[in-house]
Amino acid sequence: MNEKVLKTLEYTKITEMLAGKAGSAPGKKLCRELVPSTDLDEIRRNQRQTADALRRLFQFGSTSFGNNKDIGFTIRSLEVGSTLSILELLNIASMLDNVSRIKAYGRRDRGGGRDVTEDDGARDTLDEYFELLTPLTGLSNEIHRCILSEEEIADDASPKLKSIRRSMIQTNDKIHGQLTSMLSGSYRSYLQDAVITMRDNRYCIPIKAEYKGQVNGMIHDQSATGSTYFIEPAAVVELNNRLRELELEEKEEIGRILADLSAQAAAHTEELADDQKIMTLLDFIFAKAELAMELNATEPIFNTDHYVNIRKGRHPLLDKKKVVPIDIHLGKDFDLLIITGPNTGGKTVSLKTMGLLTLMGQAGLHIPAADRSELSIFTEVYADIGDEQSIEQSLSTFSSHMKRIVYILKHADAGSLCLFDELGAGTDPTEGAALAIAILSFLHDRGIRTMATTHYSELKIYALSTSFVENASCEFSVETLQPTYRLLIGIPGKSNAFAISSKLGLPEDIIEAAREQIGREDKTFEDVISDLEQSRITIEKEQLEIARHKERIRTLQEQLQQKNDKIDQAKDRILREANEKAREILQEAKEVADETIRDFNKAGAGADIKELEKKRQKVRDKINEKNERLSVGGNSQKAPEKKTIDPKKLKKGDTVKIVSMGLKGTVSTLPDAKGGLFVQCGIIRTRTNVKDLVYAEEETVSTPPLKRSSSGSGSGKIKMSKSLSVSTEINLLGKTVDEALSVLDKYLDDAYLAHLPSVRVVHGKGTGALRNAVHGHLKRLKYVQEYRLGEYGEGDSGVTIVTFK
Repeated sequence: MNEKVLKTLEYTKITEMLAGKAGSAPGKKLCRELVPSTDLDEIRRNQRQTADALRRLFQFGSTSFGNNKDIGFTIRSLEVGSTLSILELLNIASMLDNVSRIKAYGRRDRGGGRDVTEDDGARDTLDEYFELLTPLTGLSNEIHRCILSEEEIADDASPKLKSIRRSMIQTNDKIHGQLTSMLSGSYRSYLQDAVITMRDNRYCIPIKAEYKGQVNGMIHDQSATGSTYFIEPAAVVELNNRLRELELEEKEEIGRILADLSAQAAAHTEELADDQKIMTLLDFIFAKAELAMELNATEPIFNTDHYVNIRKGRHPLLDKKKVVPIDIHLGKDFDLLIITGPNTGGKTVSLKTMGLLTLMGQAGLHIPAADRSELSIFTEVYADIGDEQSIEQSLSTFSSHMKRIVYILKHADAGSLCLFDELGAGTDPTEGAALAIAILSFLHDRGIRTMATTHYSELKIYALSTSFVENASCEFSVETLQPTYRLLIGIPGKSNAFAISSKLGLPEDIIEAAREQIGREDKTFEDVISDLEQSRITIEKEQLEIARHKERIRTLQEQLQQKNDKIDQAKDRILREANEKAREILQEAKEVADETIRDFNKAGAGADIKELEKKRQKVRDKINEKNERLSVGGNSQKAPEKKTIDPKKLKKGDTVKIVSMGLKGTVSTLPDAKGGLFVQCGIIRTRTNVKDLVYAEEETVSTPPLKRSSSGSGSGKIKMSKSLSVSTEINLLGKTVDEALSVLDKYLDDAYLAHLPSVRVVHGKGTGALRNAVHGHLKRLKYVQEYRLGEYGEGDSGVTIVTFK
């Protein structure tokens, strides 16, 4: 891409935002060097890497690459056999520690040690990078063992260093012992101060000037006033010399230790270089993911047909809480889009949004737009936006624009995207409009995708009268004098100069005089645009109303179908149970009859009448027992008497029992003049008569005995109202993934047991994490036949439709 367009569309501000997300200096450098690509495979690979990093951020949280430093010079020093400094070795150890943490972050077994499969979505384009990292733990640990800080080498770095430092401590103690005895002994009266001091890295004592000849030793310094001499007593000269020798030995041993550590690092220069390169690349990729998270951006779909369809696109440099999303499409039904409308209405922002999102997408960055937005690969993007008037070059506004346009026309081809702001402005309106039409026609004839903003009515007419050229406008509310910033494709815009001036208080006579200066054709054209705008607003409102009614009708149809299905299923079950019960009754009656016949046949002509009477009574008792069991409410005890219901006291929602059917339910409607009413028995709504009803208590469910103190005991009973209705929709918005999956799992079980054919799961669009988790859960359920994202009118990608087997 040409450097000019990167500056014009403020792409460099995006790379600066990206650099702010990187954790290391090499990563920030890579971010600032990011430029759009024209290789489709490379773009898709970069987009996939950004998406995989974003998924890891949502799943595992962020990580840090702060200790990744540029060690290129250090590696070259190792390759030529140089000894590294303490700081250079510490930088290597810090980077290796960071490598170890990043490698652990990228492990595929982060699910608590379980085996992760491809179905879990754990294998992605970043796994290869994490696997190629080599932490070199042994080298890192050795550096940390030997080097404590930038100023300190550990005593245990080597046995010799430990011995030298032990000797230094002992020698120091001897020197302090000798000097302390002198301070408190014979030299006490000669001292300026009773302290031990250092001069030229040798221990001395301060002696008054008049007594310097009384102290045997070497003079190292004199005070500014000359009243004090700093003398090294002869008794500690040898000890001081020994201390200096030990210090030299310590320095030499430290150099040997650093050389040894450098030699160990030199054996791994290739691994160190690869680690630094991979860490920088991962830092860059995760910076892109962090930026996508901040912008609430999504991965665009790419094509090579020069077709662009940006859904709910937002300019990334504007406040995402205030910016109004816009829809832009170009390249399918038309290849040239002319945007009109008043100043400050959002025309230039729409133009920049188109260009900047194209550049971001081709750079491998997610774009701040709704999912399933489409971008195409453009070999070049050209933009003439803003006033580039140059006093030094004696160029007017028009000249500077024209110079840029000439360059664009010379270099643009069918693979280019051209953006023009206020095309033809800065000169005579008639000539400017004619020139703008000629330029657009030149681009249109060559199939170059073009967007241009203008105020000229001639360009609006050109768009209306030319195939594959379309008008668009930025909506403006004359009532509030505020732009809505909505981009309306297919509708030319009005400048609204008269309406705005009137609202701001310009006298009506001036406005009328201005209207008289406009030609009749211009007035008619503006009136047509006004009518189109009014018609558009009316149609939009009607379409919204129709869409709401359609959605309501669809919901009611689904509910009715589900209710009918439930009734059919309940009817089949009741008939099946009734047939089975009848078969059992007939079978039992047959067995009783057969037994009775056998008994009478065995008795013969000389049978005992009393014995036969006993058997007959036994059969009668069996029949009576069966009748009692089959009677409504019958059991081994005496059936309770029916409590008649007063129709006047009956209320909706009362729990009743239909005597003839033996079913419990709730009153749906009050009795009519003949006592007829509807009772809801579970999923079945039955019409019956109040005479066939008795009051019924709610079912009680006994709970296990509750543990109490010695002062009390007993068990509780819980009254529970059972509902057989299950909603056809569940809303998961606002829930975490774990909460949502727990609620969703129980809901799907209930819906399946209730024989619902399909349900609607509302998870929202957002980052897509909740949607992916829902789809992963649905994939593992055996009773789910299929699932799909919602279509237009169903909730789009914020909803998943689930169909059961």
